[in-house]
Amino acid sequence: MHFNILTIFPEMFPGTLGGGVVGRALNNDIWSYDAINIRDFAHDNYGSVDDEQFGGGVGQVMRADVLGDALDSVKNRGKIIYFSPRGPRLTQKMVREFAGQPNGVFTLLCGRYEGIDQRIIDEYDIMELSIGDYILSGGEIAAQVFIDSVVRVMDNVLGGGADATANESFEIGGLEWPLYTRPSVWRGRNVPEVLLSGHHGNIERWRKQQSDEITKQRRPDLIEGK
Repeated sequence: MHFNILTIFPEMFPGTLGGGVVGRALNNDIWSYDAINIRDFAHDNYGSVDDEQFGGGVGQVMRADVLGDALDSVKNRGKIIYFSPRGPRLTQKMVREFAGQPNGVFTLLCGRYEGIDQRIIDEYDIMELSIGDYILSGGEIAAQVFIDSVVRVMDNVLGGGADATANESFEIGGLEWPLYTRPSVWRGRNVPEVLLSGHHGNIERWRKQQSDEITKQRRPDLIEGK
């Protein structure tokens, strides 16, 4: 899988993507990326990529001509994604769908300032995508979240095959149950006895009950959406 990342801060990559299982997958050529500096396509000697809004308003807008030239420089763009609060929120189901893209190529447009010229979105049929109901100072962190979430569900990235992600939050239709490991007693707090019983049926029932209760308390929308 390959990611073309259009940004005015190419030095931010790979960033956190260079560590952990995703970093190991990068080193093993399971995925790759090109960080493309949008300023290289500026039409002046100052590297300008933005200008004032038509109609007035606070905040600069990234220029369509500069972004268009940057996108045109990418030979294989695949699916183009622009990270924006106007887009649908990224879900685990969507992550799975992205990971299964037959082309396996994405172009990630990282906006800055107030946003990008609407004509770029219309001209290139760009998908707007949000990673949550909050505002970031730019799309670079969102791009890292997107890449991490997609790469980690690819084959040969996590040990344990399909089981490695099968029981995680959102994969099971709700939130994950509480997790415990050694020691069995810590500061007077005991691991639930059922987890030490070796009775797999009881353990599965306990986990399902815990998952249902936590989901109902913390994310009832996941239940209502079923």
